[in-house]
Amino acid sequence: MAMAAAVPALSAGTVPLGVLLRREVTKERMERPDVLCGEASRSRKGEDFTLLRADAGQRVAGDPSTSFSVFALFDGHNGSGAAIYAKENLLHNVLRAIPTCLSRDEWLAVLPRALVSAFVRTDKDFQRVAGTSGTTVTFVIVDEWVVTVASVGDSRCILESADGSFYYLSADHRFDSNPDEVQRVTACGSKVGKMDIVGGPEVGPLRCWPGGLCLSRSIGDFDVGECIIPVPHVKQVKISNAGGRIIIASDGVWDDLSCEMALDCSRGFPSDVAANRIVNEAIRPRGIRDDTTCIVIDILPPEKLAPTAPKRMGKIAFNSMFRKKSPGVPFKTDSEYAEPDVVEEIFEDGSAMLSKRLTTGYALEKIFAPSSCAVCLVRLKSGQGISLHANPLQHEKLQGWQGPFLCHACHDKKEAMEGKRRRKDCSPTVFGHMC
Repeated sequence: MAMAAAVPALSAGTVPLGVLLRREVTKERMERPDVLCGEASRSRKGEDFTLLRADAGQRVAGDPSTSFSVFALFDGHNGSGAAIYAKENLLHNVLRAIPTCLSRDEWLAVLPRALVSAFVRTDKDFQRVAGTSGTTVTFVIVDEWVVTVASVGDSRCILESADGSFYYLSADHRFDSNPDEVQRVTACGSKVGKMDIVGGPEVGPLRCWPGGLCLSRSIGDFDVGECIIPVPHVKQVKISNAGGRIIIASDGVWDDLSCEMALDCSRGFPSDVAANRIVNEAIRPRGIRDDTTCIVIDILPPEKLAPTAPKRMGKIAFNSMFRKKSPGVPFKTDSEYAEPDVVEEIFEDGSAMLSKRLTTGYALEKIFAPSSCAVCLVRLKSGQGISLHANPLQHEKLQGWQGPFLCHACHDKKEAMEGKRRRKDCSPTVFGHMC
């Protein structure tokens, strides 16, 4: 019998093909986590609405590997019109504001500006179709391990990483907790104070008058005036491939539970069970006093069916835990973190100034077509658009491109939101719009 040919020895540093293939499969799968979600709600007024789209769209049409997820909570007040309209139109407006043919890094980089444009456009369009209701919005986009959150109002979004650290991903736009917003609204000519009962003391939370709204940012609320703006706070982070849990909840939850309480009562349970436990815990002390809604999103390594209870690291300061992304450093989509549970902050901006939010950051020429309004995307004739740059002297630094541009209607809205133009039709009603 002939001797079998000897298998040649592997040279130093050579890796067997089977090992390489396993590495490629593992690497490919680890780039795309499993995204699981659950929701729970107890209704009193019927003004809370949610949007749960685990497969909301694809960055590259026809390529399932580029899919992303969208989860949103709309907490309406003074009626449900604004919440329903925002649920039906906001995602469409976000996607319309993102140019085509972008790489993933470019898509993620333009997303914060697209969210700002979409929030303002949704608010502007709603003004034409319905009355005086308003809504908070917490809008979450999950693209692989990158999470982008845009928020107006007082619904809250928090993240717990795999090691038990937790982070705020949204901002609170209640007057009681945001003195900067009080200063902004009063500078626009409105009054901020508690309800003044004739013959008695001032009661309740701080509110904007006229109107009586306790929030400084929302979609809708046109009877209160354009000092109540739809410009969202936007935060973008990258979690490690160890995964994490996101909780989005309306004020019906947060009025009775702290972040620690919500996480503690739901930790280790699947997302649907966790959402129910949070809502039940919130209504247990005082019953259903408001619409109470919770969405739980688990971002997990593939095939990990449920989050494990992480080891708590004690009470951690929210703002100090983010690792900042270095300017000019690209997204690290193809490598693992050296620190497995670090959450990296990529972007954050909460400025109320539309002129600032749409003129900073990623290369603007790639975001906004020179012949379209940066908010409503209407086509502009040559010389018809109004530049967002407040200082004409800056135009020389833009190498011939002076955009982004606004149409006259969107420019008027920007001026009103920034306190440069007072609305003539603002209702003087004092008690007509309570939240």
